[in-house]
Amino acid sequence: MAYVLGYIVADGCLIATRNNTSYILNITSIDLDHLKKIRKVLSSDCSISQKKNSSGGFGYQIQIRNLILANDLLKIGIKPRKTYNLKNIVVPDNLFPHFARGFFDGDGTVYIYQVNGTPQIKAGFVSASKIFFTHFNRNLSKALLIPTKMIHKKIDKRGVRVVTYYTYYYVVDCEKMDKFFYNDSDVLCLKRKREVFSKWKNIIRRKYIHQV
Repeated sequence: MAYVLGYIVADGCLIATRNNTSYILNITSIDLDHLKKIRKVLSSDCSISQKKNSSGGFGYQIQIRNLILANDLLKIGIKPRKTYNLKNIVVPDNLFPHFARGFFDGDGTVYIYQVNGTPQIKAGFVSASKIFFTHFNRNLSKALLIPTKMIHKKIDKRGVRVVTYYTYYYVVDCEKMDKFFYNDSDVLCLKRKREVFSKWKNIIRRKYIHQV
């Protein structure tokens, strides 16, 4: 459930009904199988529908109308129209790896590239909520035992003005993130992102010496 909470922070929302007496939890993903796993964790039998996303492609969504679940999310800090107004989400330390992995699977990225023929790995997070992201960045850096990452700001002036915040992690930090996220082979996660970390472990990096 900590993972699902992190995923909801990234790719979920609470939609208030017209009279604000009930709420609908909406969770979206481009990965149908992954959304089925989340539905199973939530012990829900709701249908999964196809949805056109902002990039013009198609994804999937589940919508759950459950007042108890909605009230729990409201108490935690998940409110309608949370994109720019999300505050700090307090998660116990023992559950934070799962929460962070859920947020990563929704609003994170990881890929392998090359610099002068030498493979590199890079991971990152993005959020439109500065307060939430500042706390999350600090907590994750602390958990990984690394200096707090610098938060960068991006302003997209095309059409509606959109401000987003993002961080980057490289090589050794990514390796620490891998261990932090996937310390159990059976953890709930987005398979395609986990496979990038797995691929990195098998790469022989020429002309690279890890300085301790």
